[in-house]
Amino acid sequence: MPKIRVLVVDDAVVMRKLISEVLARDPGLEIAGIAANGHIALQKITQVNPDVVTLDMEMPEMDGLATLRELRKTHPKLPVIMFSTTTTRGAANTLDALSAGATDYVAKPANVGGVTECIGRLQNELVTKIKVHCRHVDATGWSGPPRGAVFPPAPVCPRHLQGHTEPEVVCVGTSTGGPNALVEVFKRLPAGFPLPLLIVQHMPPVFTAMLAERLTSLGGVPVHEGTEGLRVLPGNAYIAPGGKHMEVRRMGLNLFLRIQEEPPENSCRPSVDVLFRSVALAYGPHVLAVVMTGMGQDGLRGCEWIRERGGRVLAQDEASSVVWGMPGYVAQAGLADKVLPLIQIAGEIIRQTRVAAAALVAC
Repeated sequence: MPKIRVLVVDDAVVMRKLISEVLARDPGLEIAGIAANGHIALQKITQVNPDVVTLDMEMPEMDGLATLRELRKTHPKLPVIMFSTTTTRGAANTLDALSAGATDYVAKPANVGGVTECIGRLQNELVTKIKVHCRHVDATGWSGPPRGAVFPPAPVCPRHLQGHTEPEVVCVGTSTGGPNALVEVFKRLPAGFPLPLLIVQHMPPVFTAMLAERLTSLGGVPVHEGTEGLRVLPGNAYIAPGGKHMEVRRMGLNLFLRIQEEPPENSCRPSVDVLFRSVALAYGPHVLAVVMTGMGQDGLRGCEWIRERGGRVLAQDEASSVVWGMPGYVAQAGLADKVLPLIQIAGEIIRQTRVAAAALVAC
């Protein structure tokens, strides 16, 4: 099996050494080259022909975003993983980079106990993402259902057999590739959308607040970072804050957010499963769940809860997903009512909402 060749681009000597040490520990990886700034990186790409690039966001002479834009002119499909600080500026720059064609990102370890913990975090995040985005080189990087796997259909709630159940809420789960996928969905949602939307996007603190601002700027549905006790209202979207689980709780006729820090599920906090379970309990059959691009299988059990209670599930298809892990598991488990390309998901959400609105008018 050939090794995955990595070009490391970072102006900080310490970070270059740390990244190099982490990569050297994995027998499936090798360092193709090292560059201290964007100009050198662009030259080395043509010289060493890497399988993937790790690119620091903040560098002198040519920063990561400028380097990425130049790189994409000649290498549109080369995986590029950005390194970003967990500051407001770093989060905003990361979202800009993802919009400009970055494949993924890793937040630089901050407030860690020492070098050993820093290396551990890089091993858990960086190495995993390198392998996922270089599946064409190393099959062990696959993070979705086993290729060719066949899953038995999930039990269908009898209410599904009685016809369409009108949704009263839309819940969305996504991870790798999710920020851009969410932009594609939200830019197509109309102002005055009649249902609340609840979102889990796997992201660290600060990043989710910036993502909420970016989605709000699209002009359709206002998006809020979830806070404890916030009332869930139609026509608004709520995204789980980075590093915390988000749930909904019913109190009489009203629903409110609960933000908590219980242990991660599926190695994730926020977790899609945590949100989806609470939505299934709070709304019963009146749920439309959407699972989009992301590695791993967070959301699979939550979709089982939703389907068992009569709700409906949409999954993004493999061709339009950056990683067909989360939606792949849901689709191959027989839990998805429809498997759709990304550009059709917003339209299907709107269609089902219009059906619900028509049913209410008929009543």
